[in-house]
Formats: sequence, structure tokens, C-alpha cells
Amino acid sequence: MERVTQKMSGLQFNLGPAKEPLGFIKALEWIFAIFAFATCGGYSGTTEVKILCPKDGNLTAKADFGYPFRLNNDLLSLPEKKDCNGSWTEYHLVGDFSSSAQFFVTFAVFVFLYCIGALVVYLCFFHLYRGAGKLPMIDFIVTVVVSFLWLVSTSAWAKALTDIKTSTGSSILEGLPHCKTIWKCDFYDIRSLGSLNVSVVVGFLNLILWAGNAWFVYKETHLHSPPAAGPPNPGSPPIPTGM
Repeated sequence: MERVTQKMSGLQFNLGPAKEPLGFIKALEWIFAIFAFATCGGYSGTTEVKILCPKDGNLTAKADFGYPFRLNNDLLSLPEKKDCNGSWTEYHLVGDFSSSAQFFVTFAVFVFLYCIGALVVYLCFFHLYRGAGKLPMIDFIVTVVVSFLWLVSTSAWAKALTDIKTSTGSSILEGLPHCKTIWKCDFYDIRSLGSLNVSVVVGFLNLILWAGNAWFVYKETHLHSPPAAGPPNPGSPPIPTGM
């Protein structure tokens, strides 16, 4: 019974840390992590090419694409039962950008989960957090590592997004050889890449948040506030204060 009482006494819910930079910024990091993986992982879009065939007239070739952006698996297709006078074959978009996109989204999800755990510790076990020397140090190391990984993942995703814009843009016409001979082609841009642009911006905002929060986490470690010296030994002679 005493052990159960001791365990329950460790839980002390307190909103005080949420009003401090340490907890407030952690809540912002949690929210921005949601925006990061939602704006990228939930994306789907369409790109179109208008084709004038000699006999079939105006046709629209469409390609649907989205997360995780394996564009080489996305087929550019004509409406059903249309083949542009038998000259249409299967055409795919170019590029596989799944590694950068999945790295960015997966990392954002892990950050989201870590923020939940950190907030639980701050709000329910903050007295233990400040009373233990290891927890603040672990939190500081994780914060520094996460800051660096935000830089890496967002930079890689920003580069991949630039290539995605190219692969789903007017360069599609270069993969349609008959556009230069049999057909008359015109790229029709209906892509809406706003959420993907937002994901990159949010990624760099996360970098700023985590890098800035490293200072407040550092202040909780023994590196910034070394433990106070213990009382002198009872048997030691008193230190003279002056002559």
C-alpha cells in the first residue's frame, strides 16, 4: 500500500510549466509538427496536358499524383476509349521522391509523439524533472539532435519539392515525343502545390523553434546550474573569517 501511495504521489498536475518558455514552446513544437506531416503527407494533385489529335480532336491527358511522390508510378492517361488515332501509349511522370517525403513526414510524426511525452512530463512530473539530473540532460540532447534533423529533413524535402514541380510541370511535354510530330500539345497547369510550399515553411519554422528552445532546456541542466556545494563536514575545523 505504501508503494502505491509513493507512486501516486509522483503525479502532480501543474499548469505552471505551460506558462514558462520551456513548456509553452514545446506546445508550439507539437502544433507545428502536426502541420508539417499533415501538409505533406495528405497531399494529392493533378496535372494535365491538352492534346490536339488529327482525328479525335481535343483530348486531355491527366496524371494524378500525391504522397509519397513516386511519380514514375503515376500514369499520364487519356479519357477512356481514346488513343489519339492509335498513337497513344503508356506514359508516366518522371522521378521518385518518396525517400525525402517519407523521411520528412515520418520524422515529423516522431517529433509529434516526443512532444506529447515531454508535455506529460512537464505538466505532471515537473518536480521530478527538475529534481533529477538526467532528465533535463536527455531532453537537451534530444532537442539538439531534433534541431539538426529538422534542418536535414526540411532541406532534403525542399529540394525534392523543386524537382516535383519540374516533373509535374511543362517538362511533361518532353516525355511525349509525338508532341513534336503528330500532335499539337499544350501544358495545362491545374496543380495546387500551396500545401507543399507550406510544409517546407513549417519545417524551417520547426527548426527555429527547436534551436531556440535548446537554450531554455539547457538552462535546466547541470551544465548551466551546477549543484550547490554540500554543507561542510562536522569534524572539519571552522574557516577563519578574517583577522
